[in-house]
Amino acid sequence: MFDEIEFDRIKRLPKYVFAEVNDLKMSERRMGADVIDFSMGNPDGDTPEHIREKLVESAQKTKTHGYSASKGIPKLLMAISDWYKRRYDVDLDPMTECVATMGSKEGYAHLAYAITNPGDVAVVPDPTYPIHSYAFILAGGNVQKMALPFDEDYQVDEDQFFINLDYAFKDSFPKPKYVVVNFPHNPSTATVTPEFYERLVALAKKERFYIISDIAYGDITFNGYKTPSIMSVKGAKDVAVESFTLSKSYNMAGWRVGFFVGNKKLIGALQKIKSWLDYGMFTPIQVAATVALNGDQQCVRDITDKYDHRQDVLIEAFGRARWHIRRNQASMFCWAKIPECAAHLGSLEFSKRLLVEAQVAVAPGIGFGDYGEGYVRIALIENDKRIRQAAKNIKRFLQQFEEQKGQSC
Repeated sequence: MFDEIEFDRIKRLPKYVFAEVNDLKMSERRMGADVIDFSMGNPDGDTPEHIREKLVESAQKTKTHGYSASKGIPKLLMAISDWYKRRYDVDLDPMTECVATMGSKEGYAHLAYAITNPGDVAVVPDPTYPIHSYAFILAGGNVQKMALPFDEDYQVDEDQFFINLDYAFKDSFPKPKYVVVNFPHNPSTATVTPEFYERLVALAKKERFYIISDIAYGDITFNGYKTPSIMSVKGAKDVAVESFTLSKSYNMAGWRVGFFVGNKKLIGALQKIKSWLDYGMFTPIQVAATVALNGDQQCVRDITDKYDHRQDVLIEAFGRARWHIRRNQASMFCWAKIPECAAHLGSLEFSKRLLVEAQVAVAPGIGFGDYGEGYVRIALIENDKRIRQAAKNIKRFLQQFEEQKGQSC
């Protein structure tokens, strides 16, 4: 009898992007393989000491062990507001324009749940981090995909972006209510200029849609590039919200701390739905997050320098293995085109064979959308020695395709 009960919303979900590779990775490790893992953006460093010390200090206080505030304790909300003021010269009301979330992923899912009516349409560039699409699908909405145009230097072709967005609106019925943007982009690492957001806000006011911006990798930038914020645009709070996470900047992935800021209506909806669904993060975590945002940011610069260095090491080592990867100017990933000699495999089969035959795990591009095919995402989470060992393994792996095809990768 119960076997006949269907869960239609869950049936609409494909297997999660990391699941197939993760299952294969664990299988290889159970058999004793030393897998060098670039597949997930899971920072490998310690959370900075002053943040950990504040967590311990706060956890020693009995009064911090009860239920917390679902939208964030006042000191954390104030720290979020102050962070935006220092970084972007943006004024935010901490109580009505800020909300703390259990990581930005949870925030996206609950925001979509709060604001999506059945059949509502969100435009999401492809490729994309999966929750950007599936938050709306899980909430009963629909997603209109559009190709994300970027050049070989991972800079968005902004004119073409708005052409593609116009096509997406014309191809959609009903008219889209939301547009999702994520720069520095996951997975492609693509970046935009401040003028991009000025155009997007103007268009949102004209066409009457809301913008949901994600700057999770906003701190991880190189060569003088600075991530712009949509909140810096005059009038952005009329039409936009933006999310950030402490996972990458402060090596706090497992702590699950993020936040959304911006439009009072959308922030209020997220605050309200969270009041029904959770009692907030453990208070000591919120206290430690406050210290992270308010404290010395040298730790963020040190973490960024580590990713910058690792990108150099990876590009050089993989290049000697005849896998040529271009440098990007932001994020903790490389978005790598599959070597020509192995391109016929497609990203999923390439990733699976690379894992089994070379003991190197990467994330297949197809898992991020149709336009991710032909690429893999490589997270800069292994040290120099492991990166160079991976390159040696990859060189041997690619040689078999060179021999089969009689051509160099």
